[in-house]
Amino acid sequence: MNKPAQRDLEALFTRSKADVFFSGQAVFGEPLAAHTTFRIGGPAGLYLKPDADCFVPYITTLLRLSREMGIPVFILGGGANLLIDDAGMPGVVLDTGGWSGIAGAAALAEDGRFILRAGTPVDEAVSWTGDRGWAGLESFAGLPGTVGGAVWMNARCYEQETADTLIEVTVLDEQLNLVTAAVSRADFSYKQSPFQRRNVVIVNAVFMLTRGNQDELREKAARFRRDREEKGHFRYPSAGSVFKNNREHGAPAGKIIENLGLRGTRIGGAQIAPWHGNFIVNTGGATADDVRRLITLVQERARTALGIELEPEVLALP
Repeated sequence: MNKPAQRDLEALFTRSKADVFFSGQAVFGEPLAAHTTFRIGGPAGLYLKPDADCFVPYITTLLRLSREMGIPVFILGGGANLLIDDAGMPGVVLDTGGWSGIAGAAALAEDGRFILRAGTPVDEAVSWTGDRGWAGLESFAGLPGTVGGAVWMNARCYEQETADTLIEVTVLDEQLNLVTAAVSRADFSYKQSPFQRRNVVIVNAVFMLTRGNQDELREKAARFRRDREEKGHFRYPSAGSVFKNNREHGAPAGKIIENLGLRGTRIGGAQIAPWHGNFIVNTGGATADDVRRLITLVQERARTALGIELEPEVLALP
């Protein structure tokens, strides 16, 4: 990744604000550990979190200018499934968290179509729709991260994938045009979406939900949250499951790692969770290098002992 000079980042921000209204957070050198579920990550060259009232026009202008100036921009959602290097991200880190909210309380809700902004926390979307008697998202209760991130990676929880209820997505496309298009379940696969192969920014996602009983939906969501807690998802900072499950391997990744005797293995402040082989947790002061070395150790042991390749689902940057 290019490392822009401080003056270039300052010039980009000054030009972008001059061209279009900006409100929100703008911090040079913001520690990204504060914005990832791993609680790992060095500083951003420039961290920006635009408010909803300027989000789309501002990021359109920012991305246009950044391309002209050769300054990289990374789109940050909830910071889940993400390992940011200890050196940080030298360009712009654009946090979508200010672009949050759900449409559909009025006319849209009549046919079950709900528009979720990309920065909406997934768990908030689950509660909002379930409390109003709309079913289809409750399996994602307790999932850290945002709607945009869930769409981008086709997040999967309790045998349900994001794509199962997703019907339409609005993006800023490669030419920075705001485009809305229908999506098909066939466009997605396990932990894969078509957006991973494109240079676009997910802005909104439309989900088709069905009517359900409010009390039953609340209880179902609460059950999934309890299950996550009981499995230790939140005991220490982590990115959840580190490796993808591959049915050809004959067992889930966590079971494979457990059978290799690696649960509890520690490098620096990072540890393979003693209670779950597919979690790597930050026990305190873990670095990105600690986590990378543990990932490599697991892959090498699985390759040597079993002849299989464990594929990480955690995105390591840069």
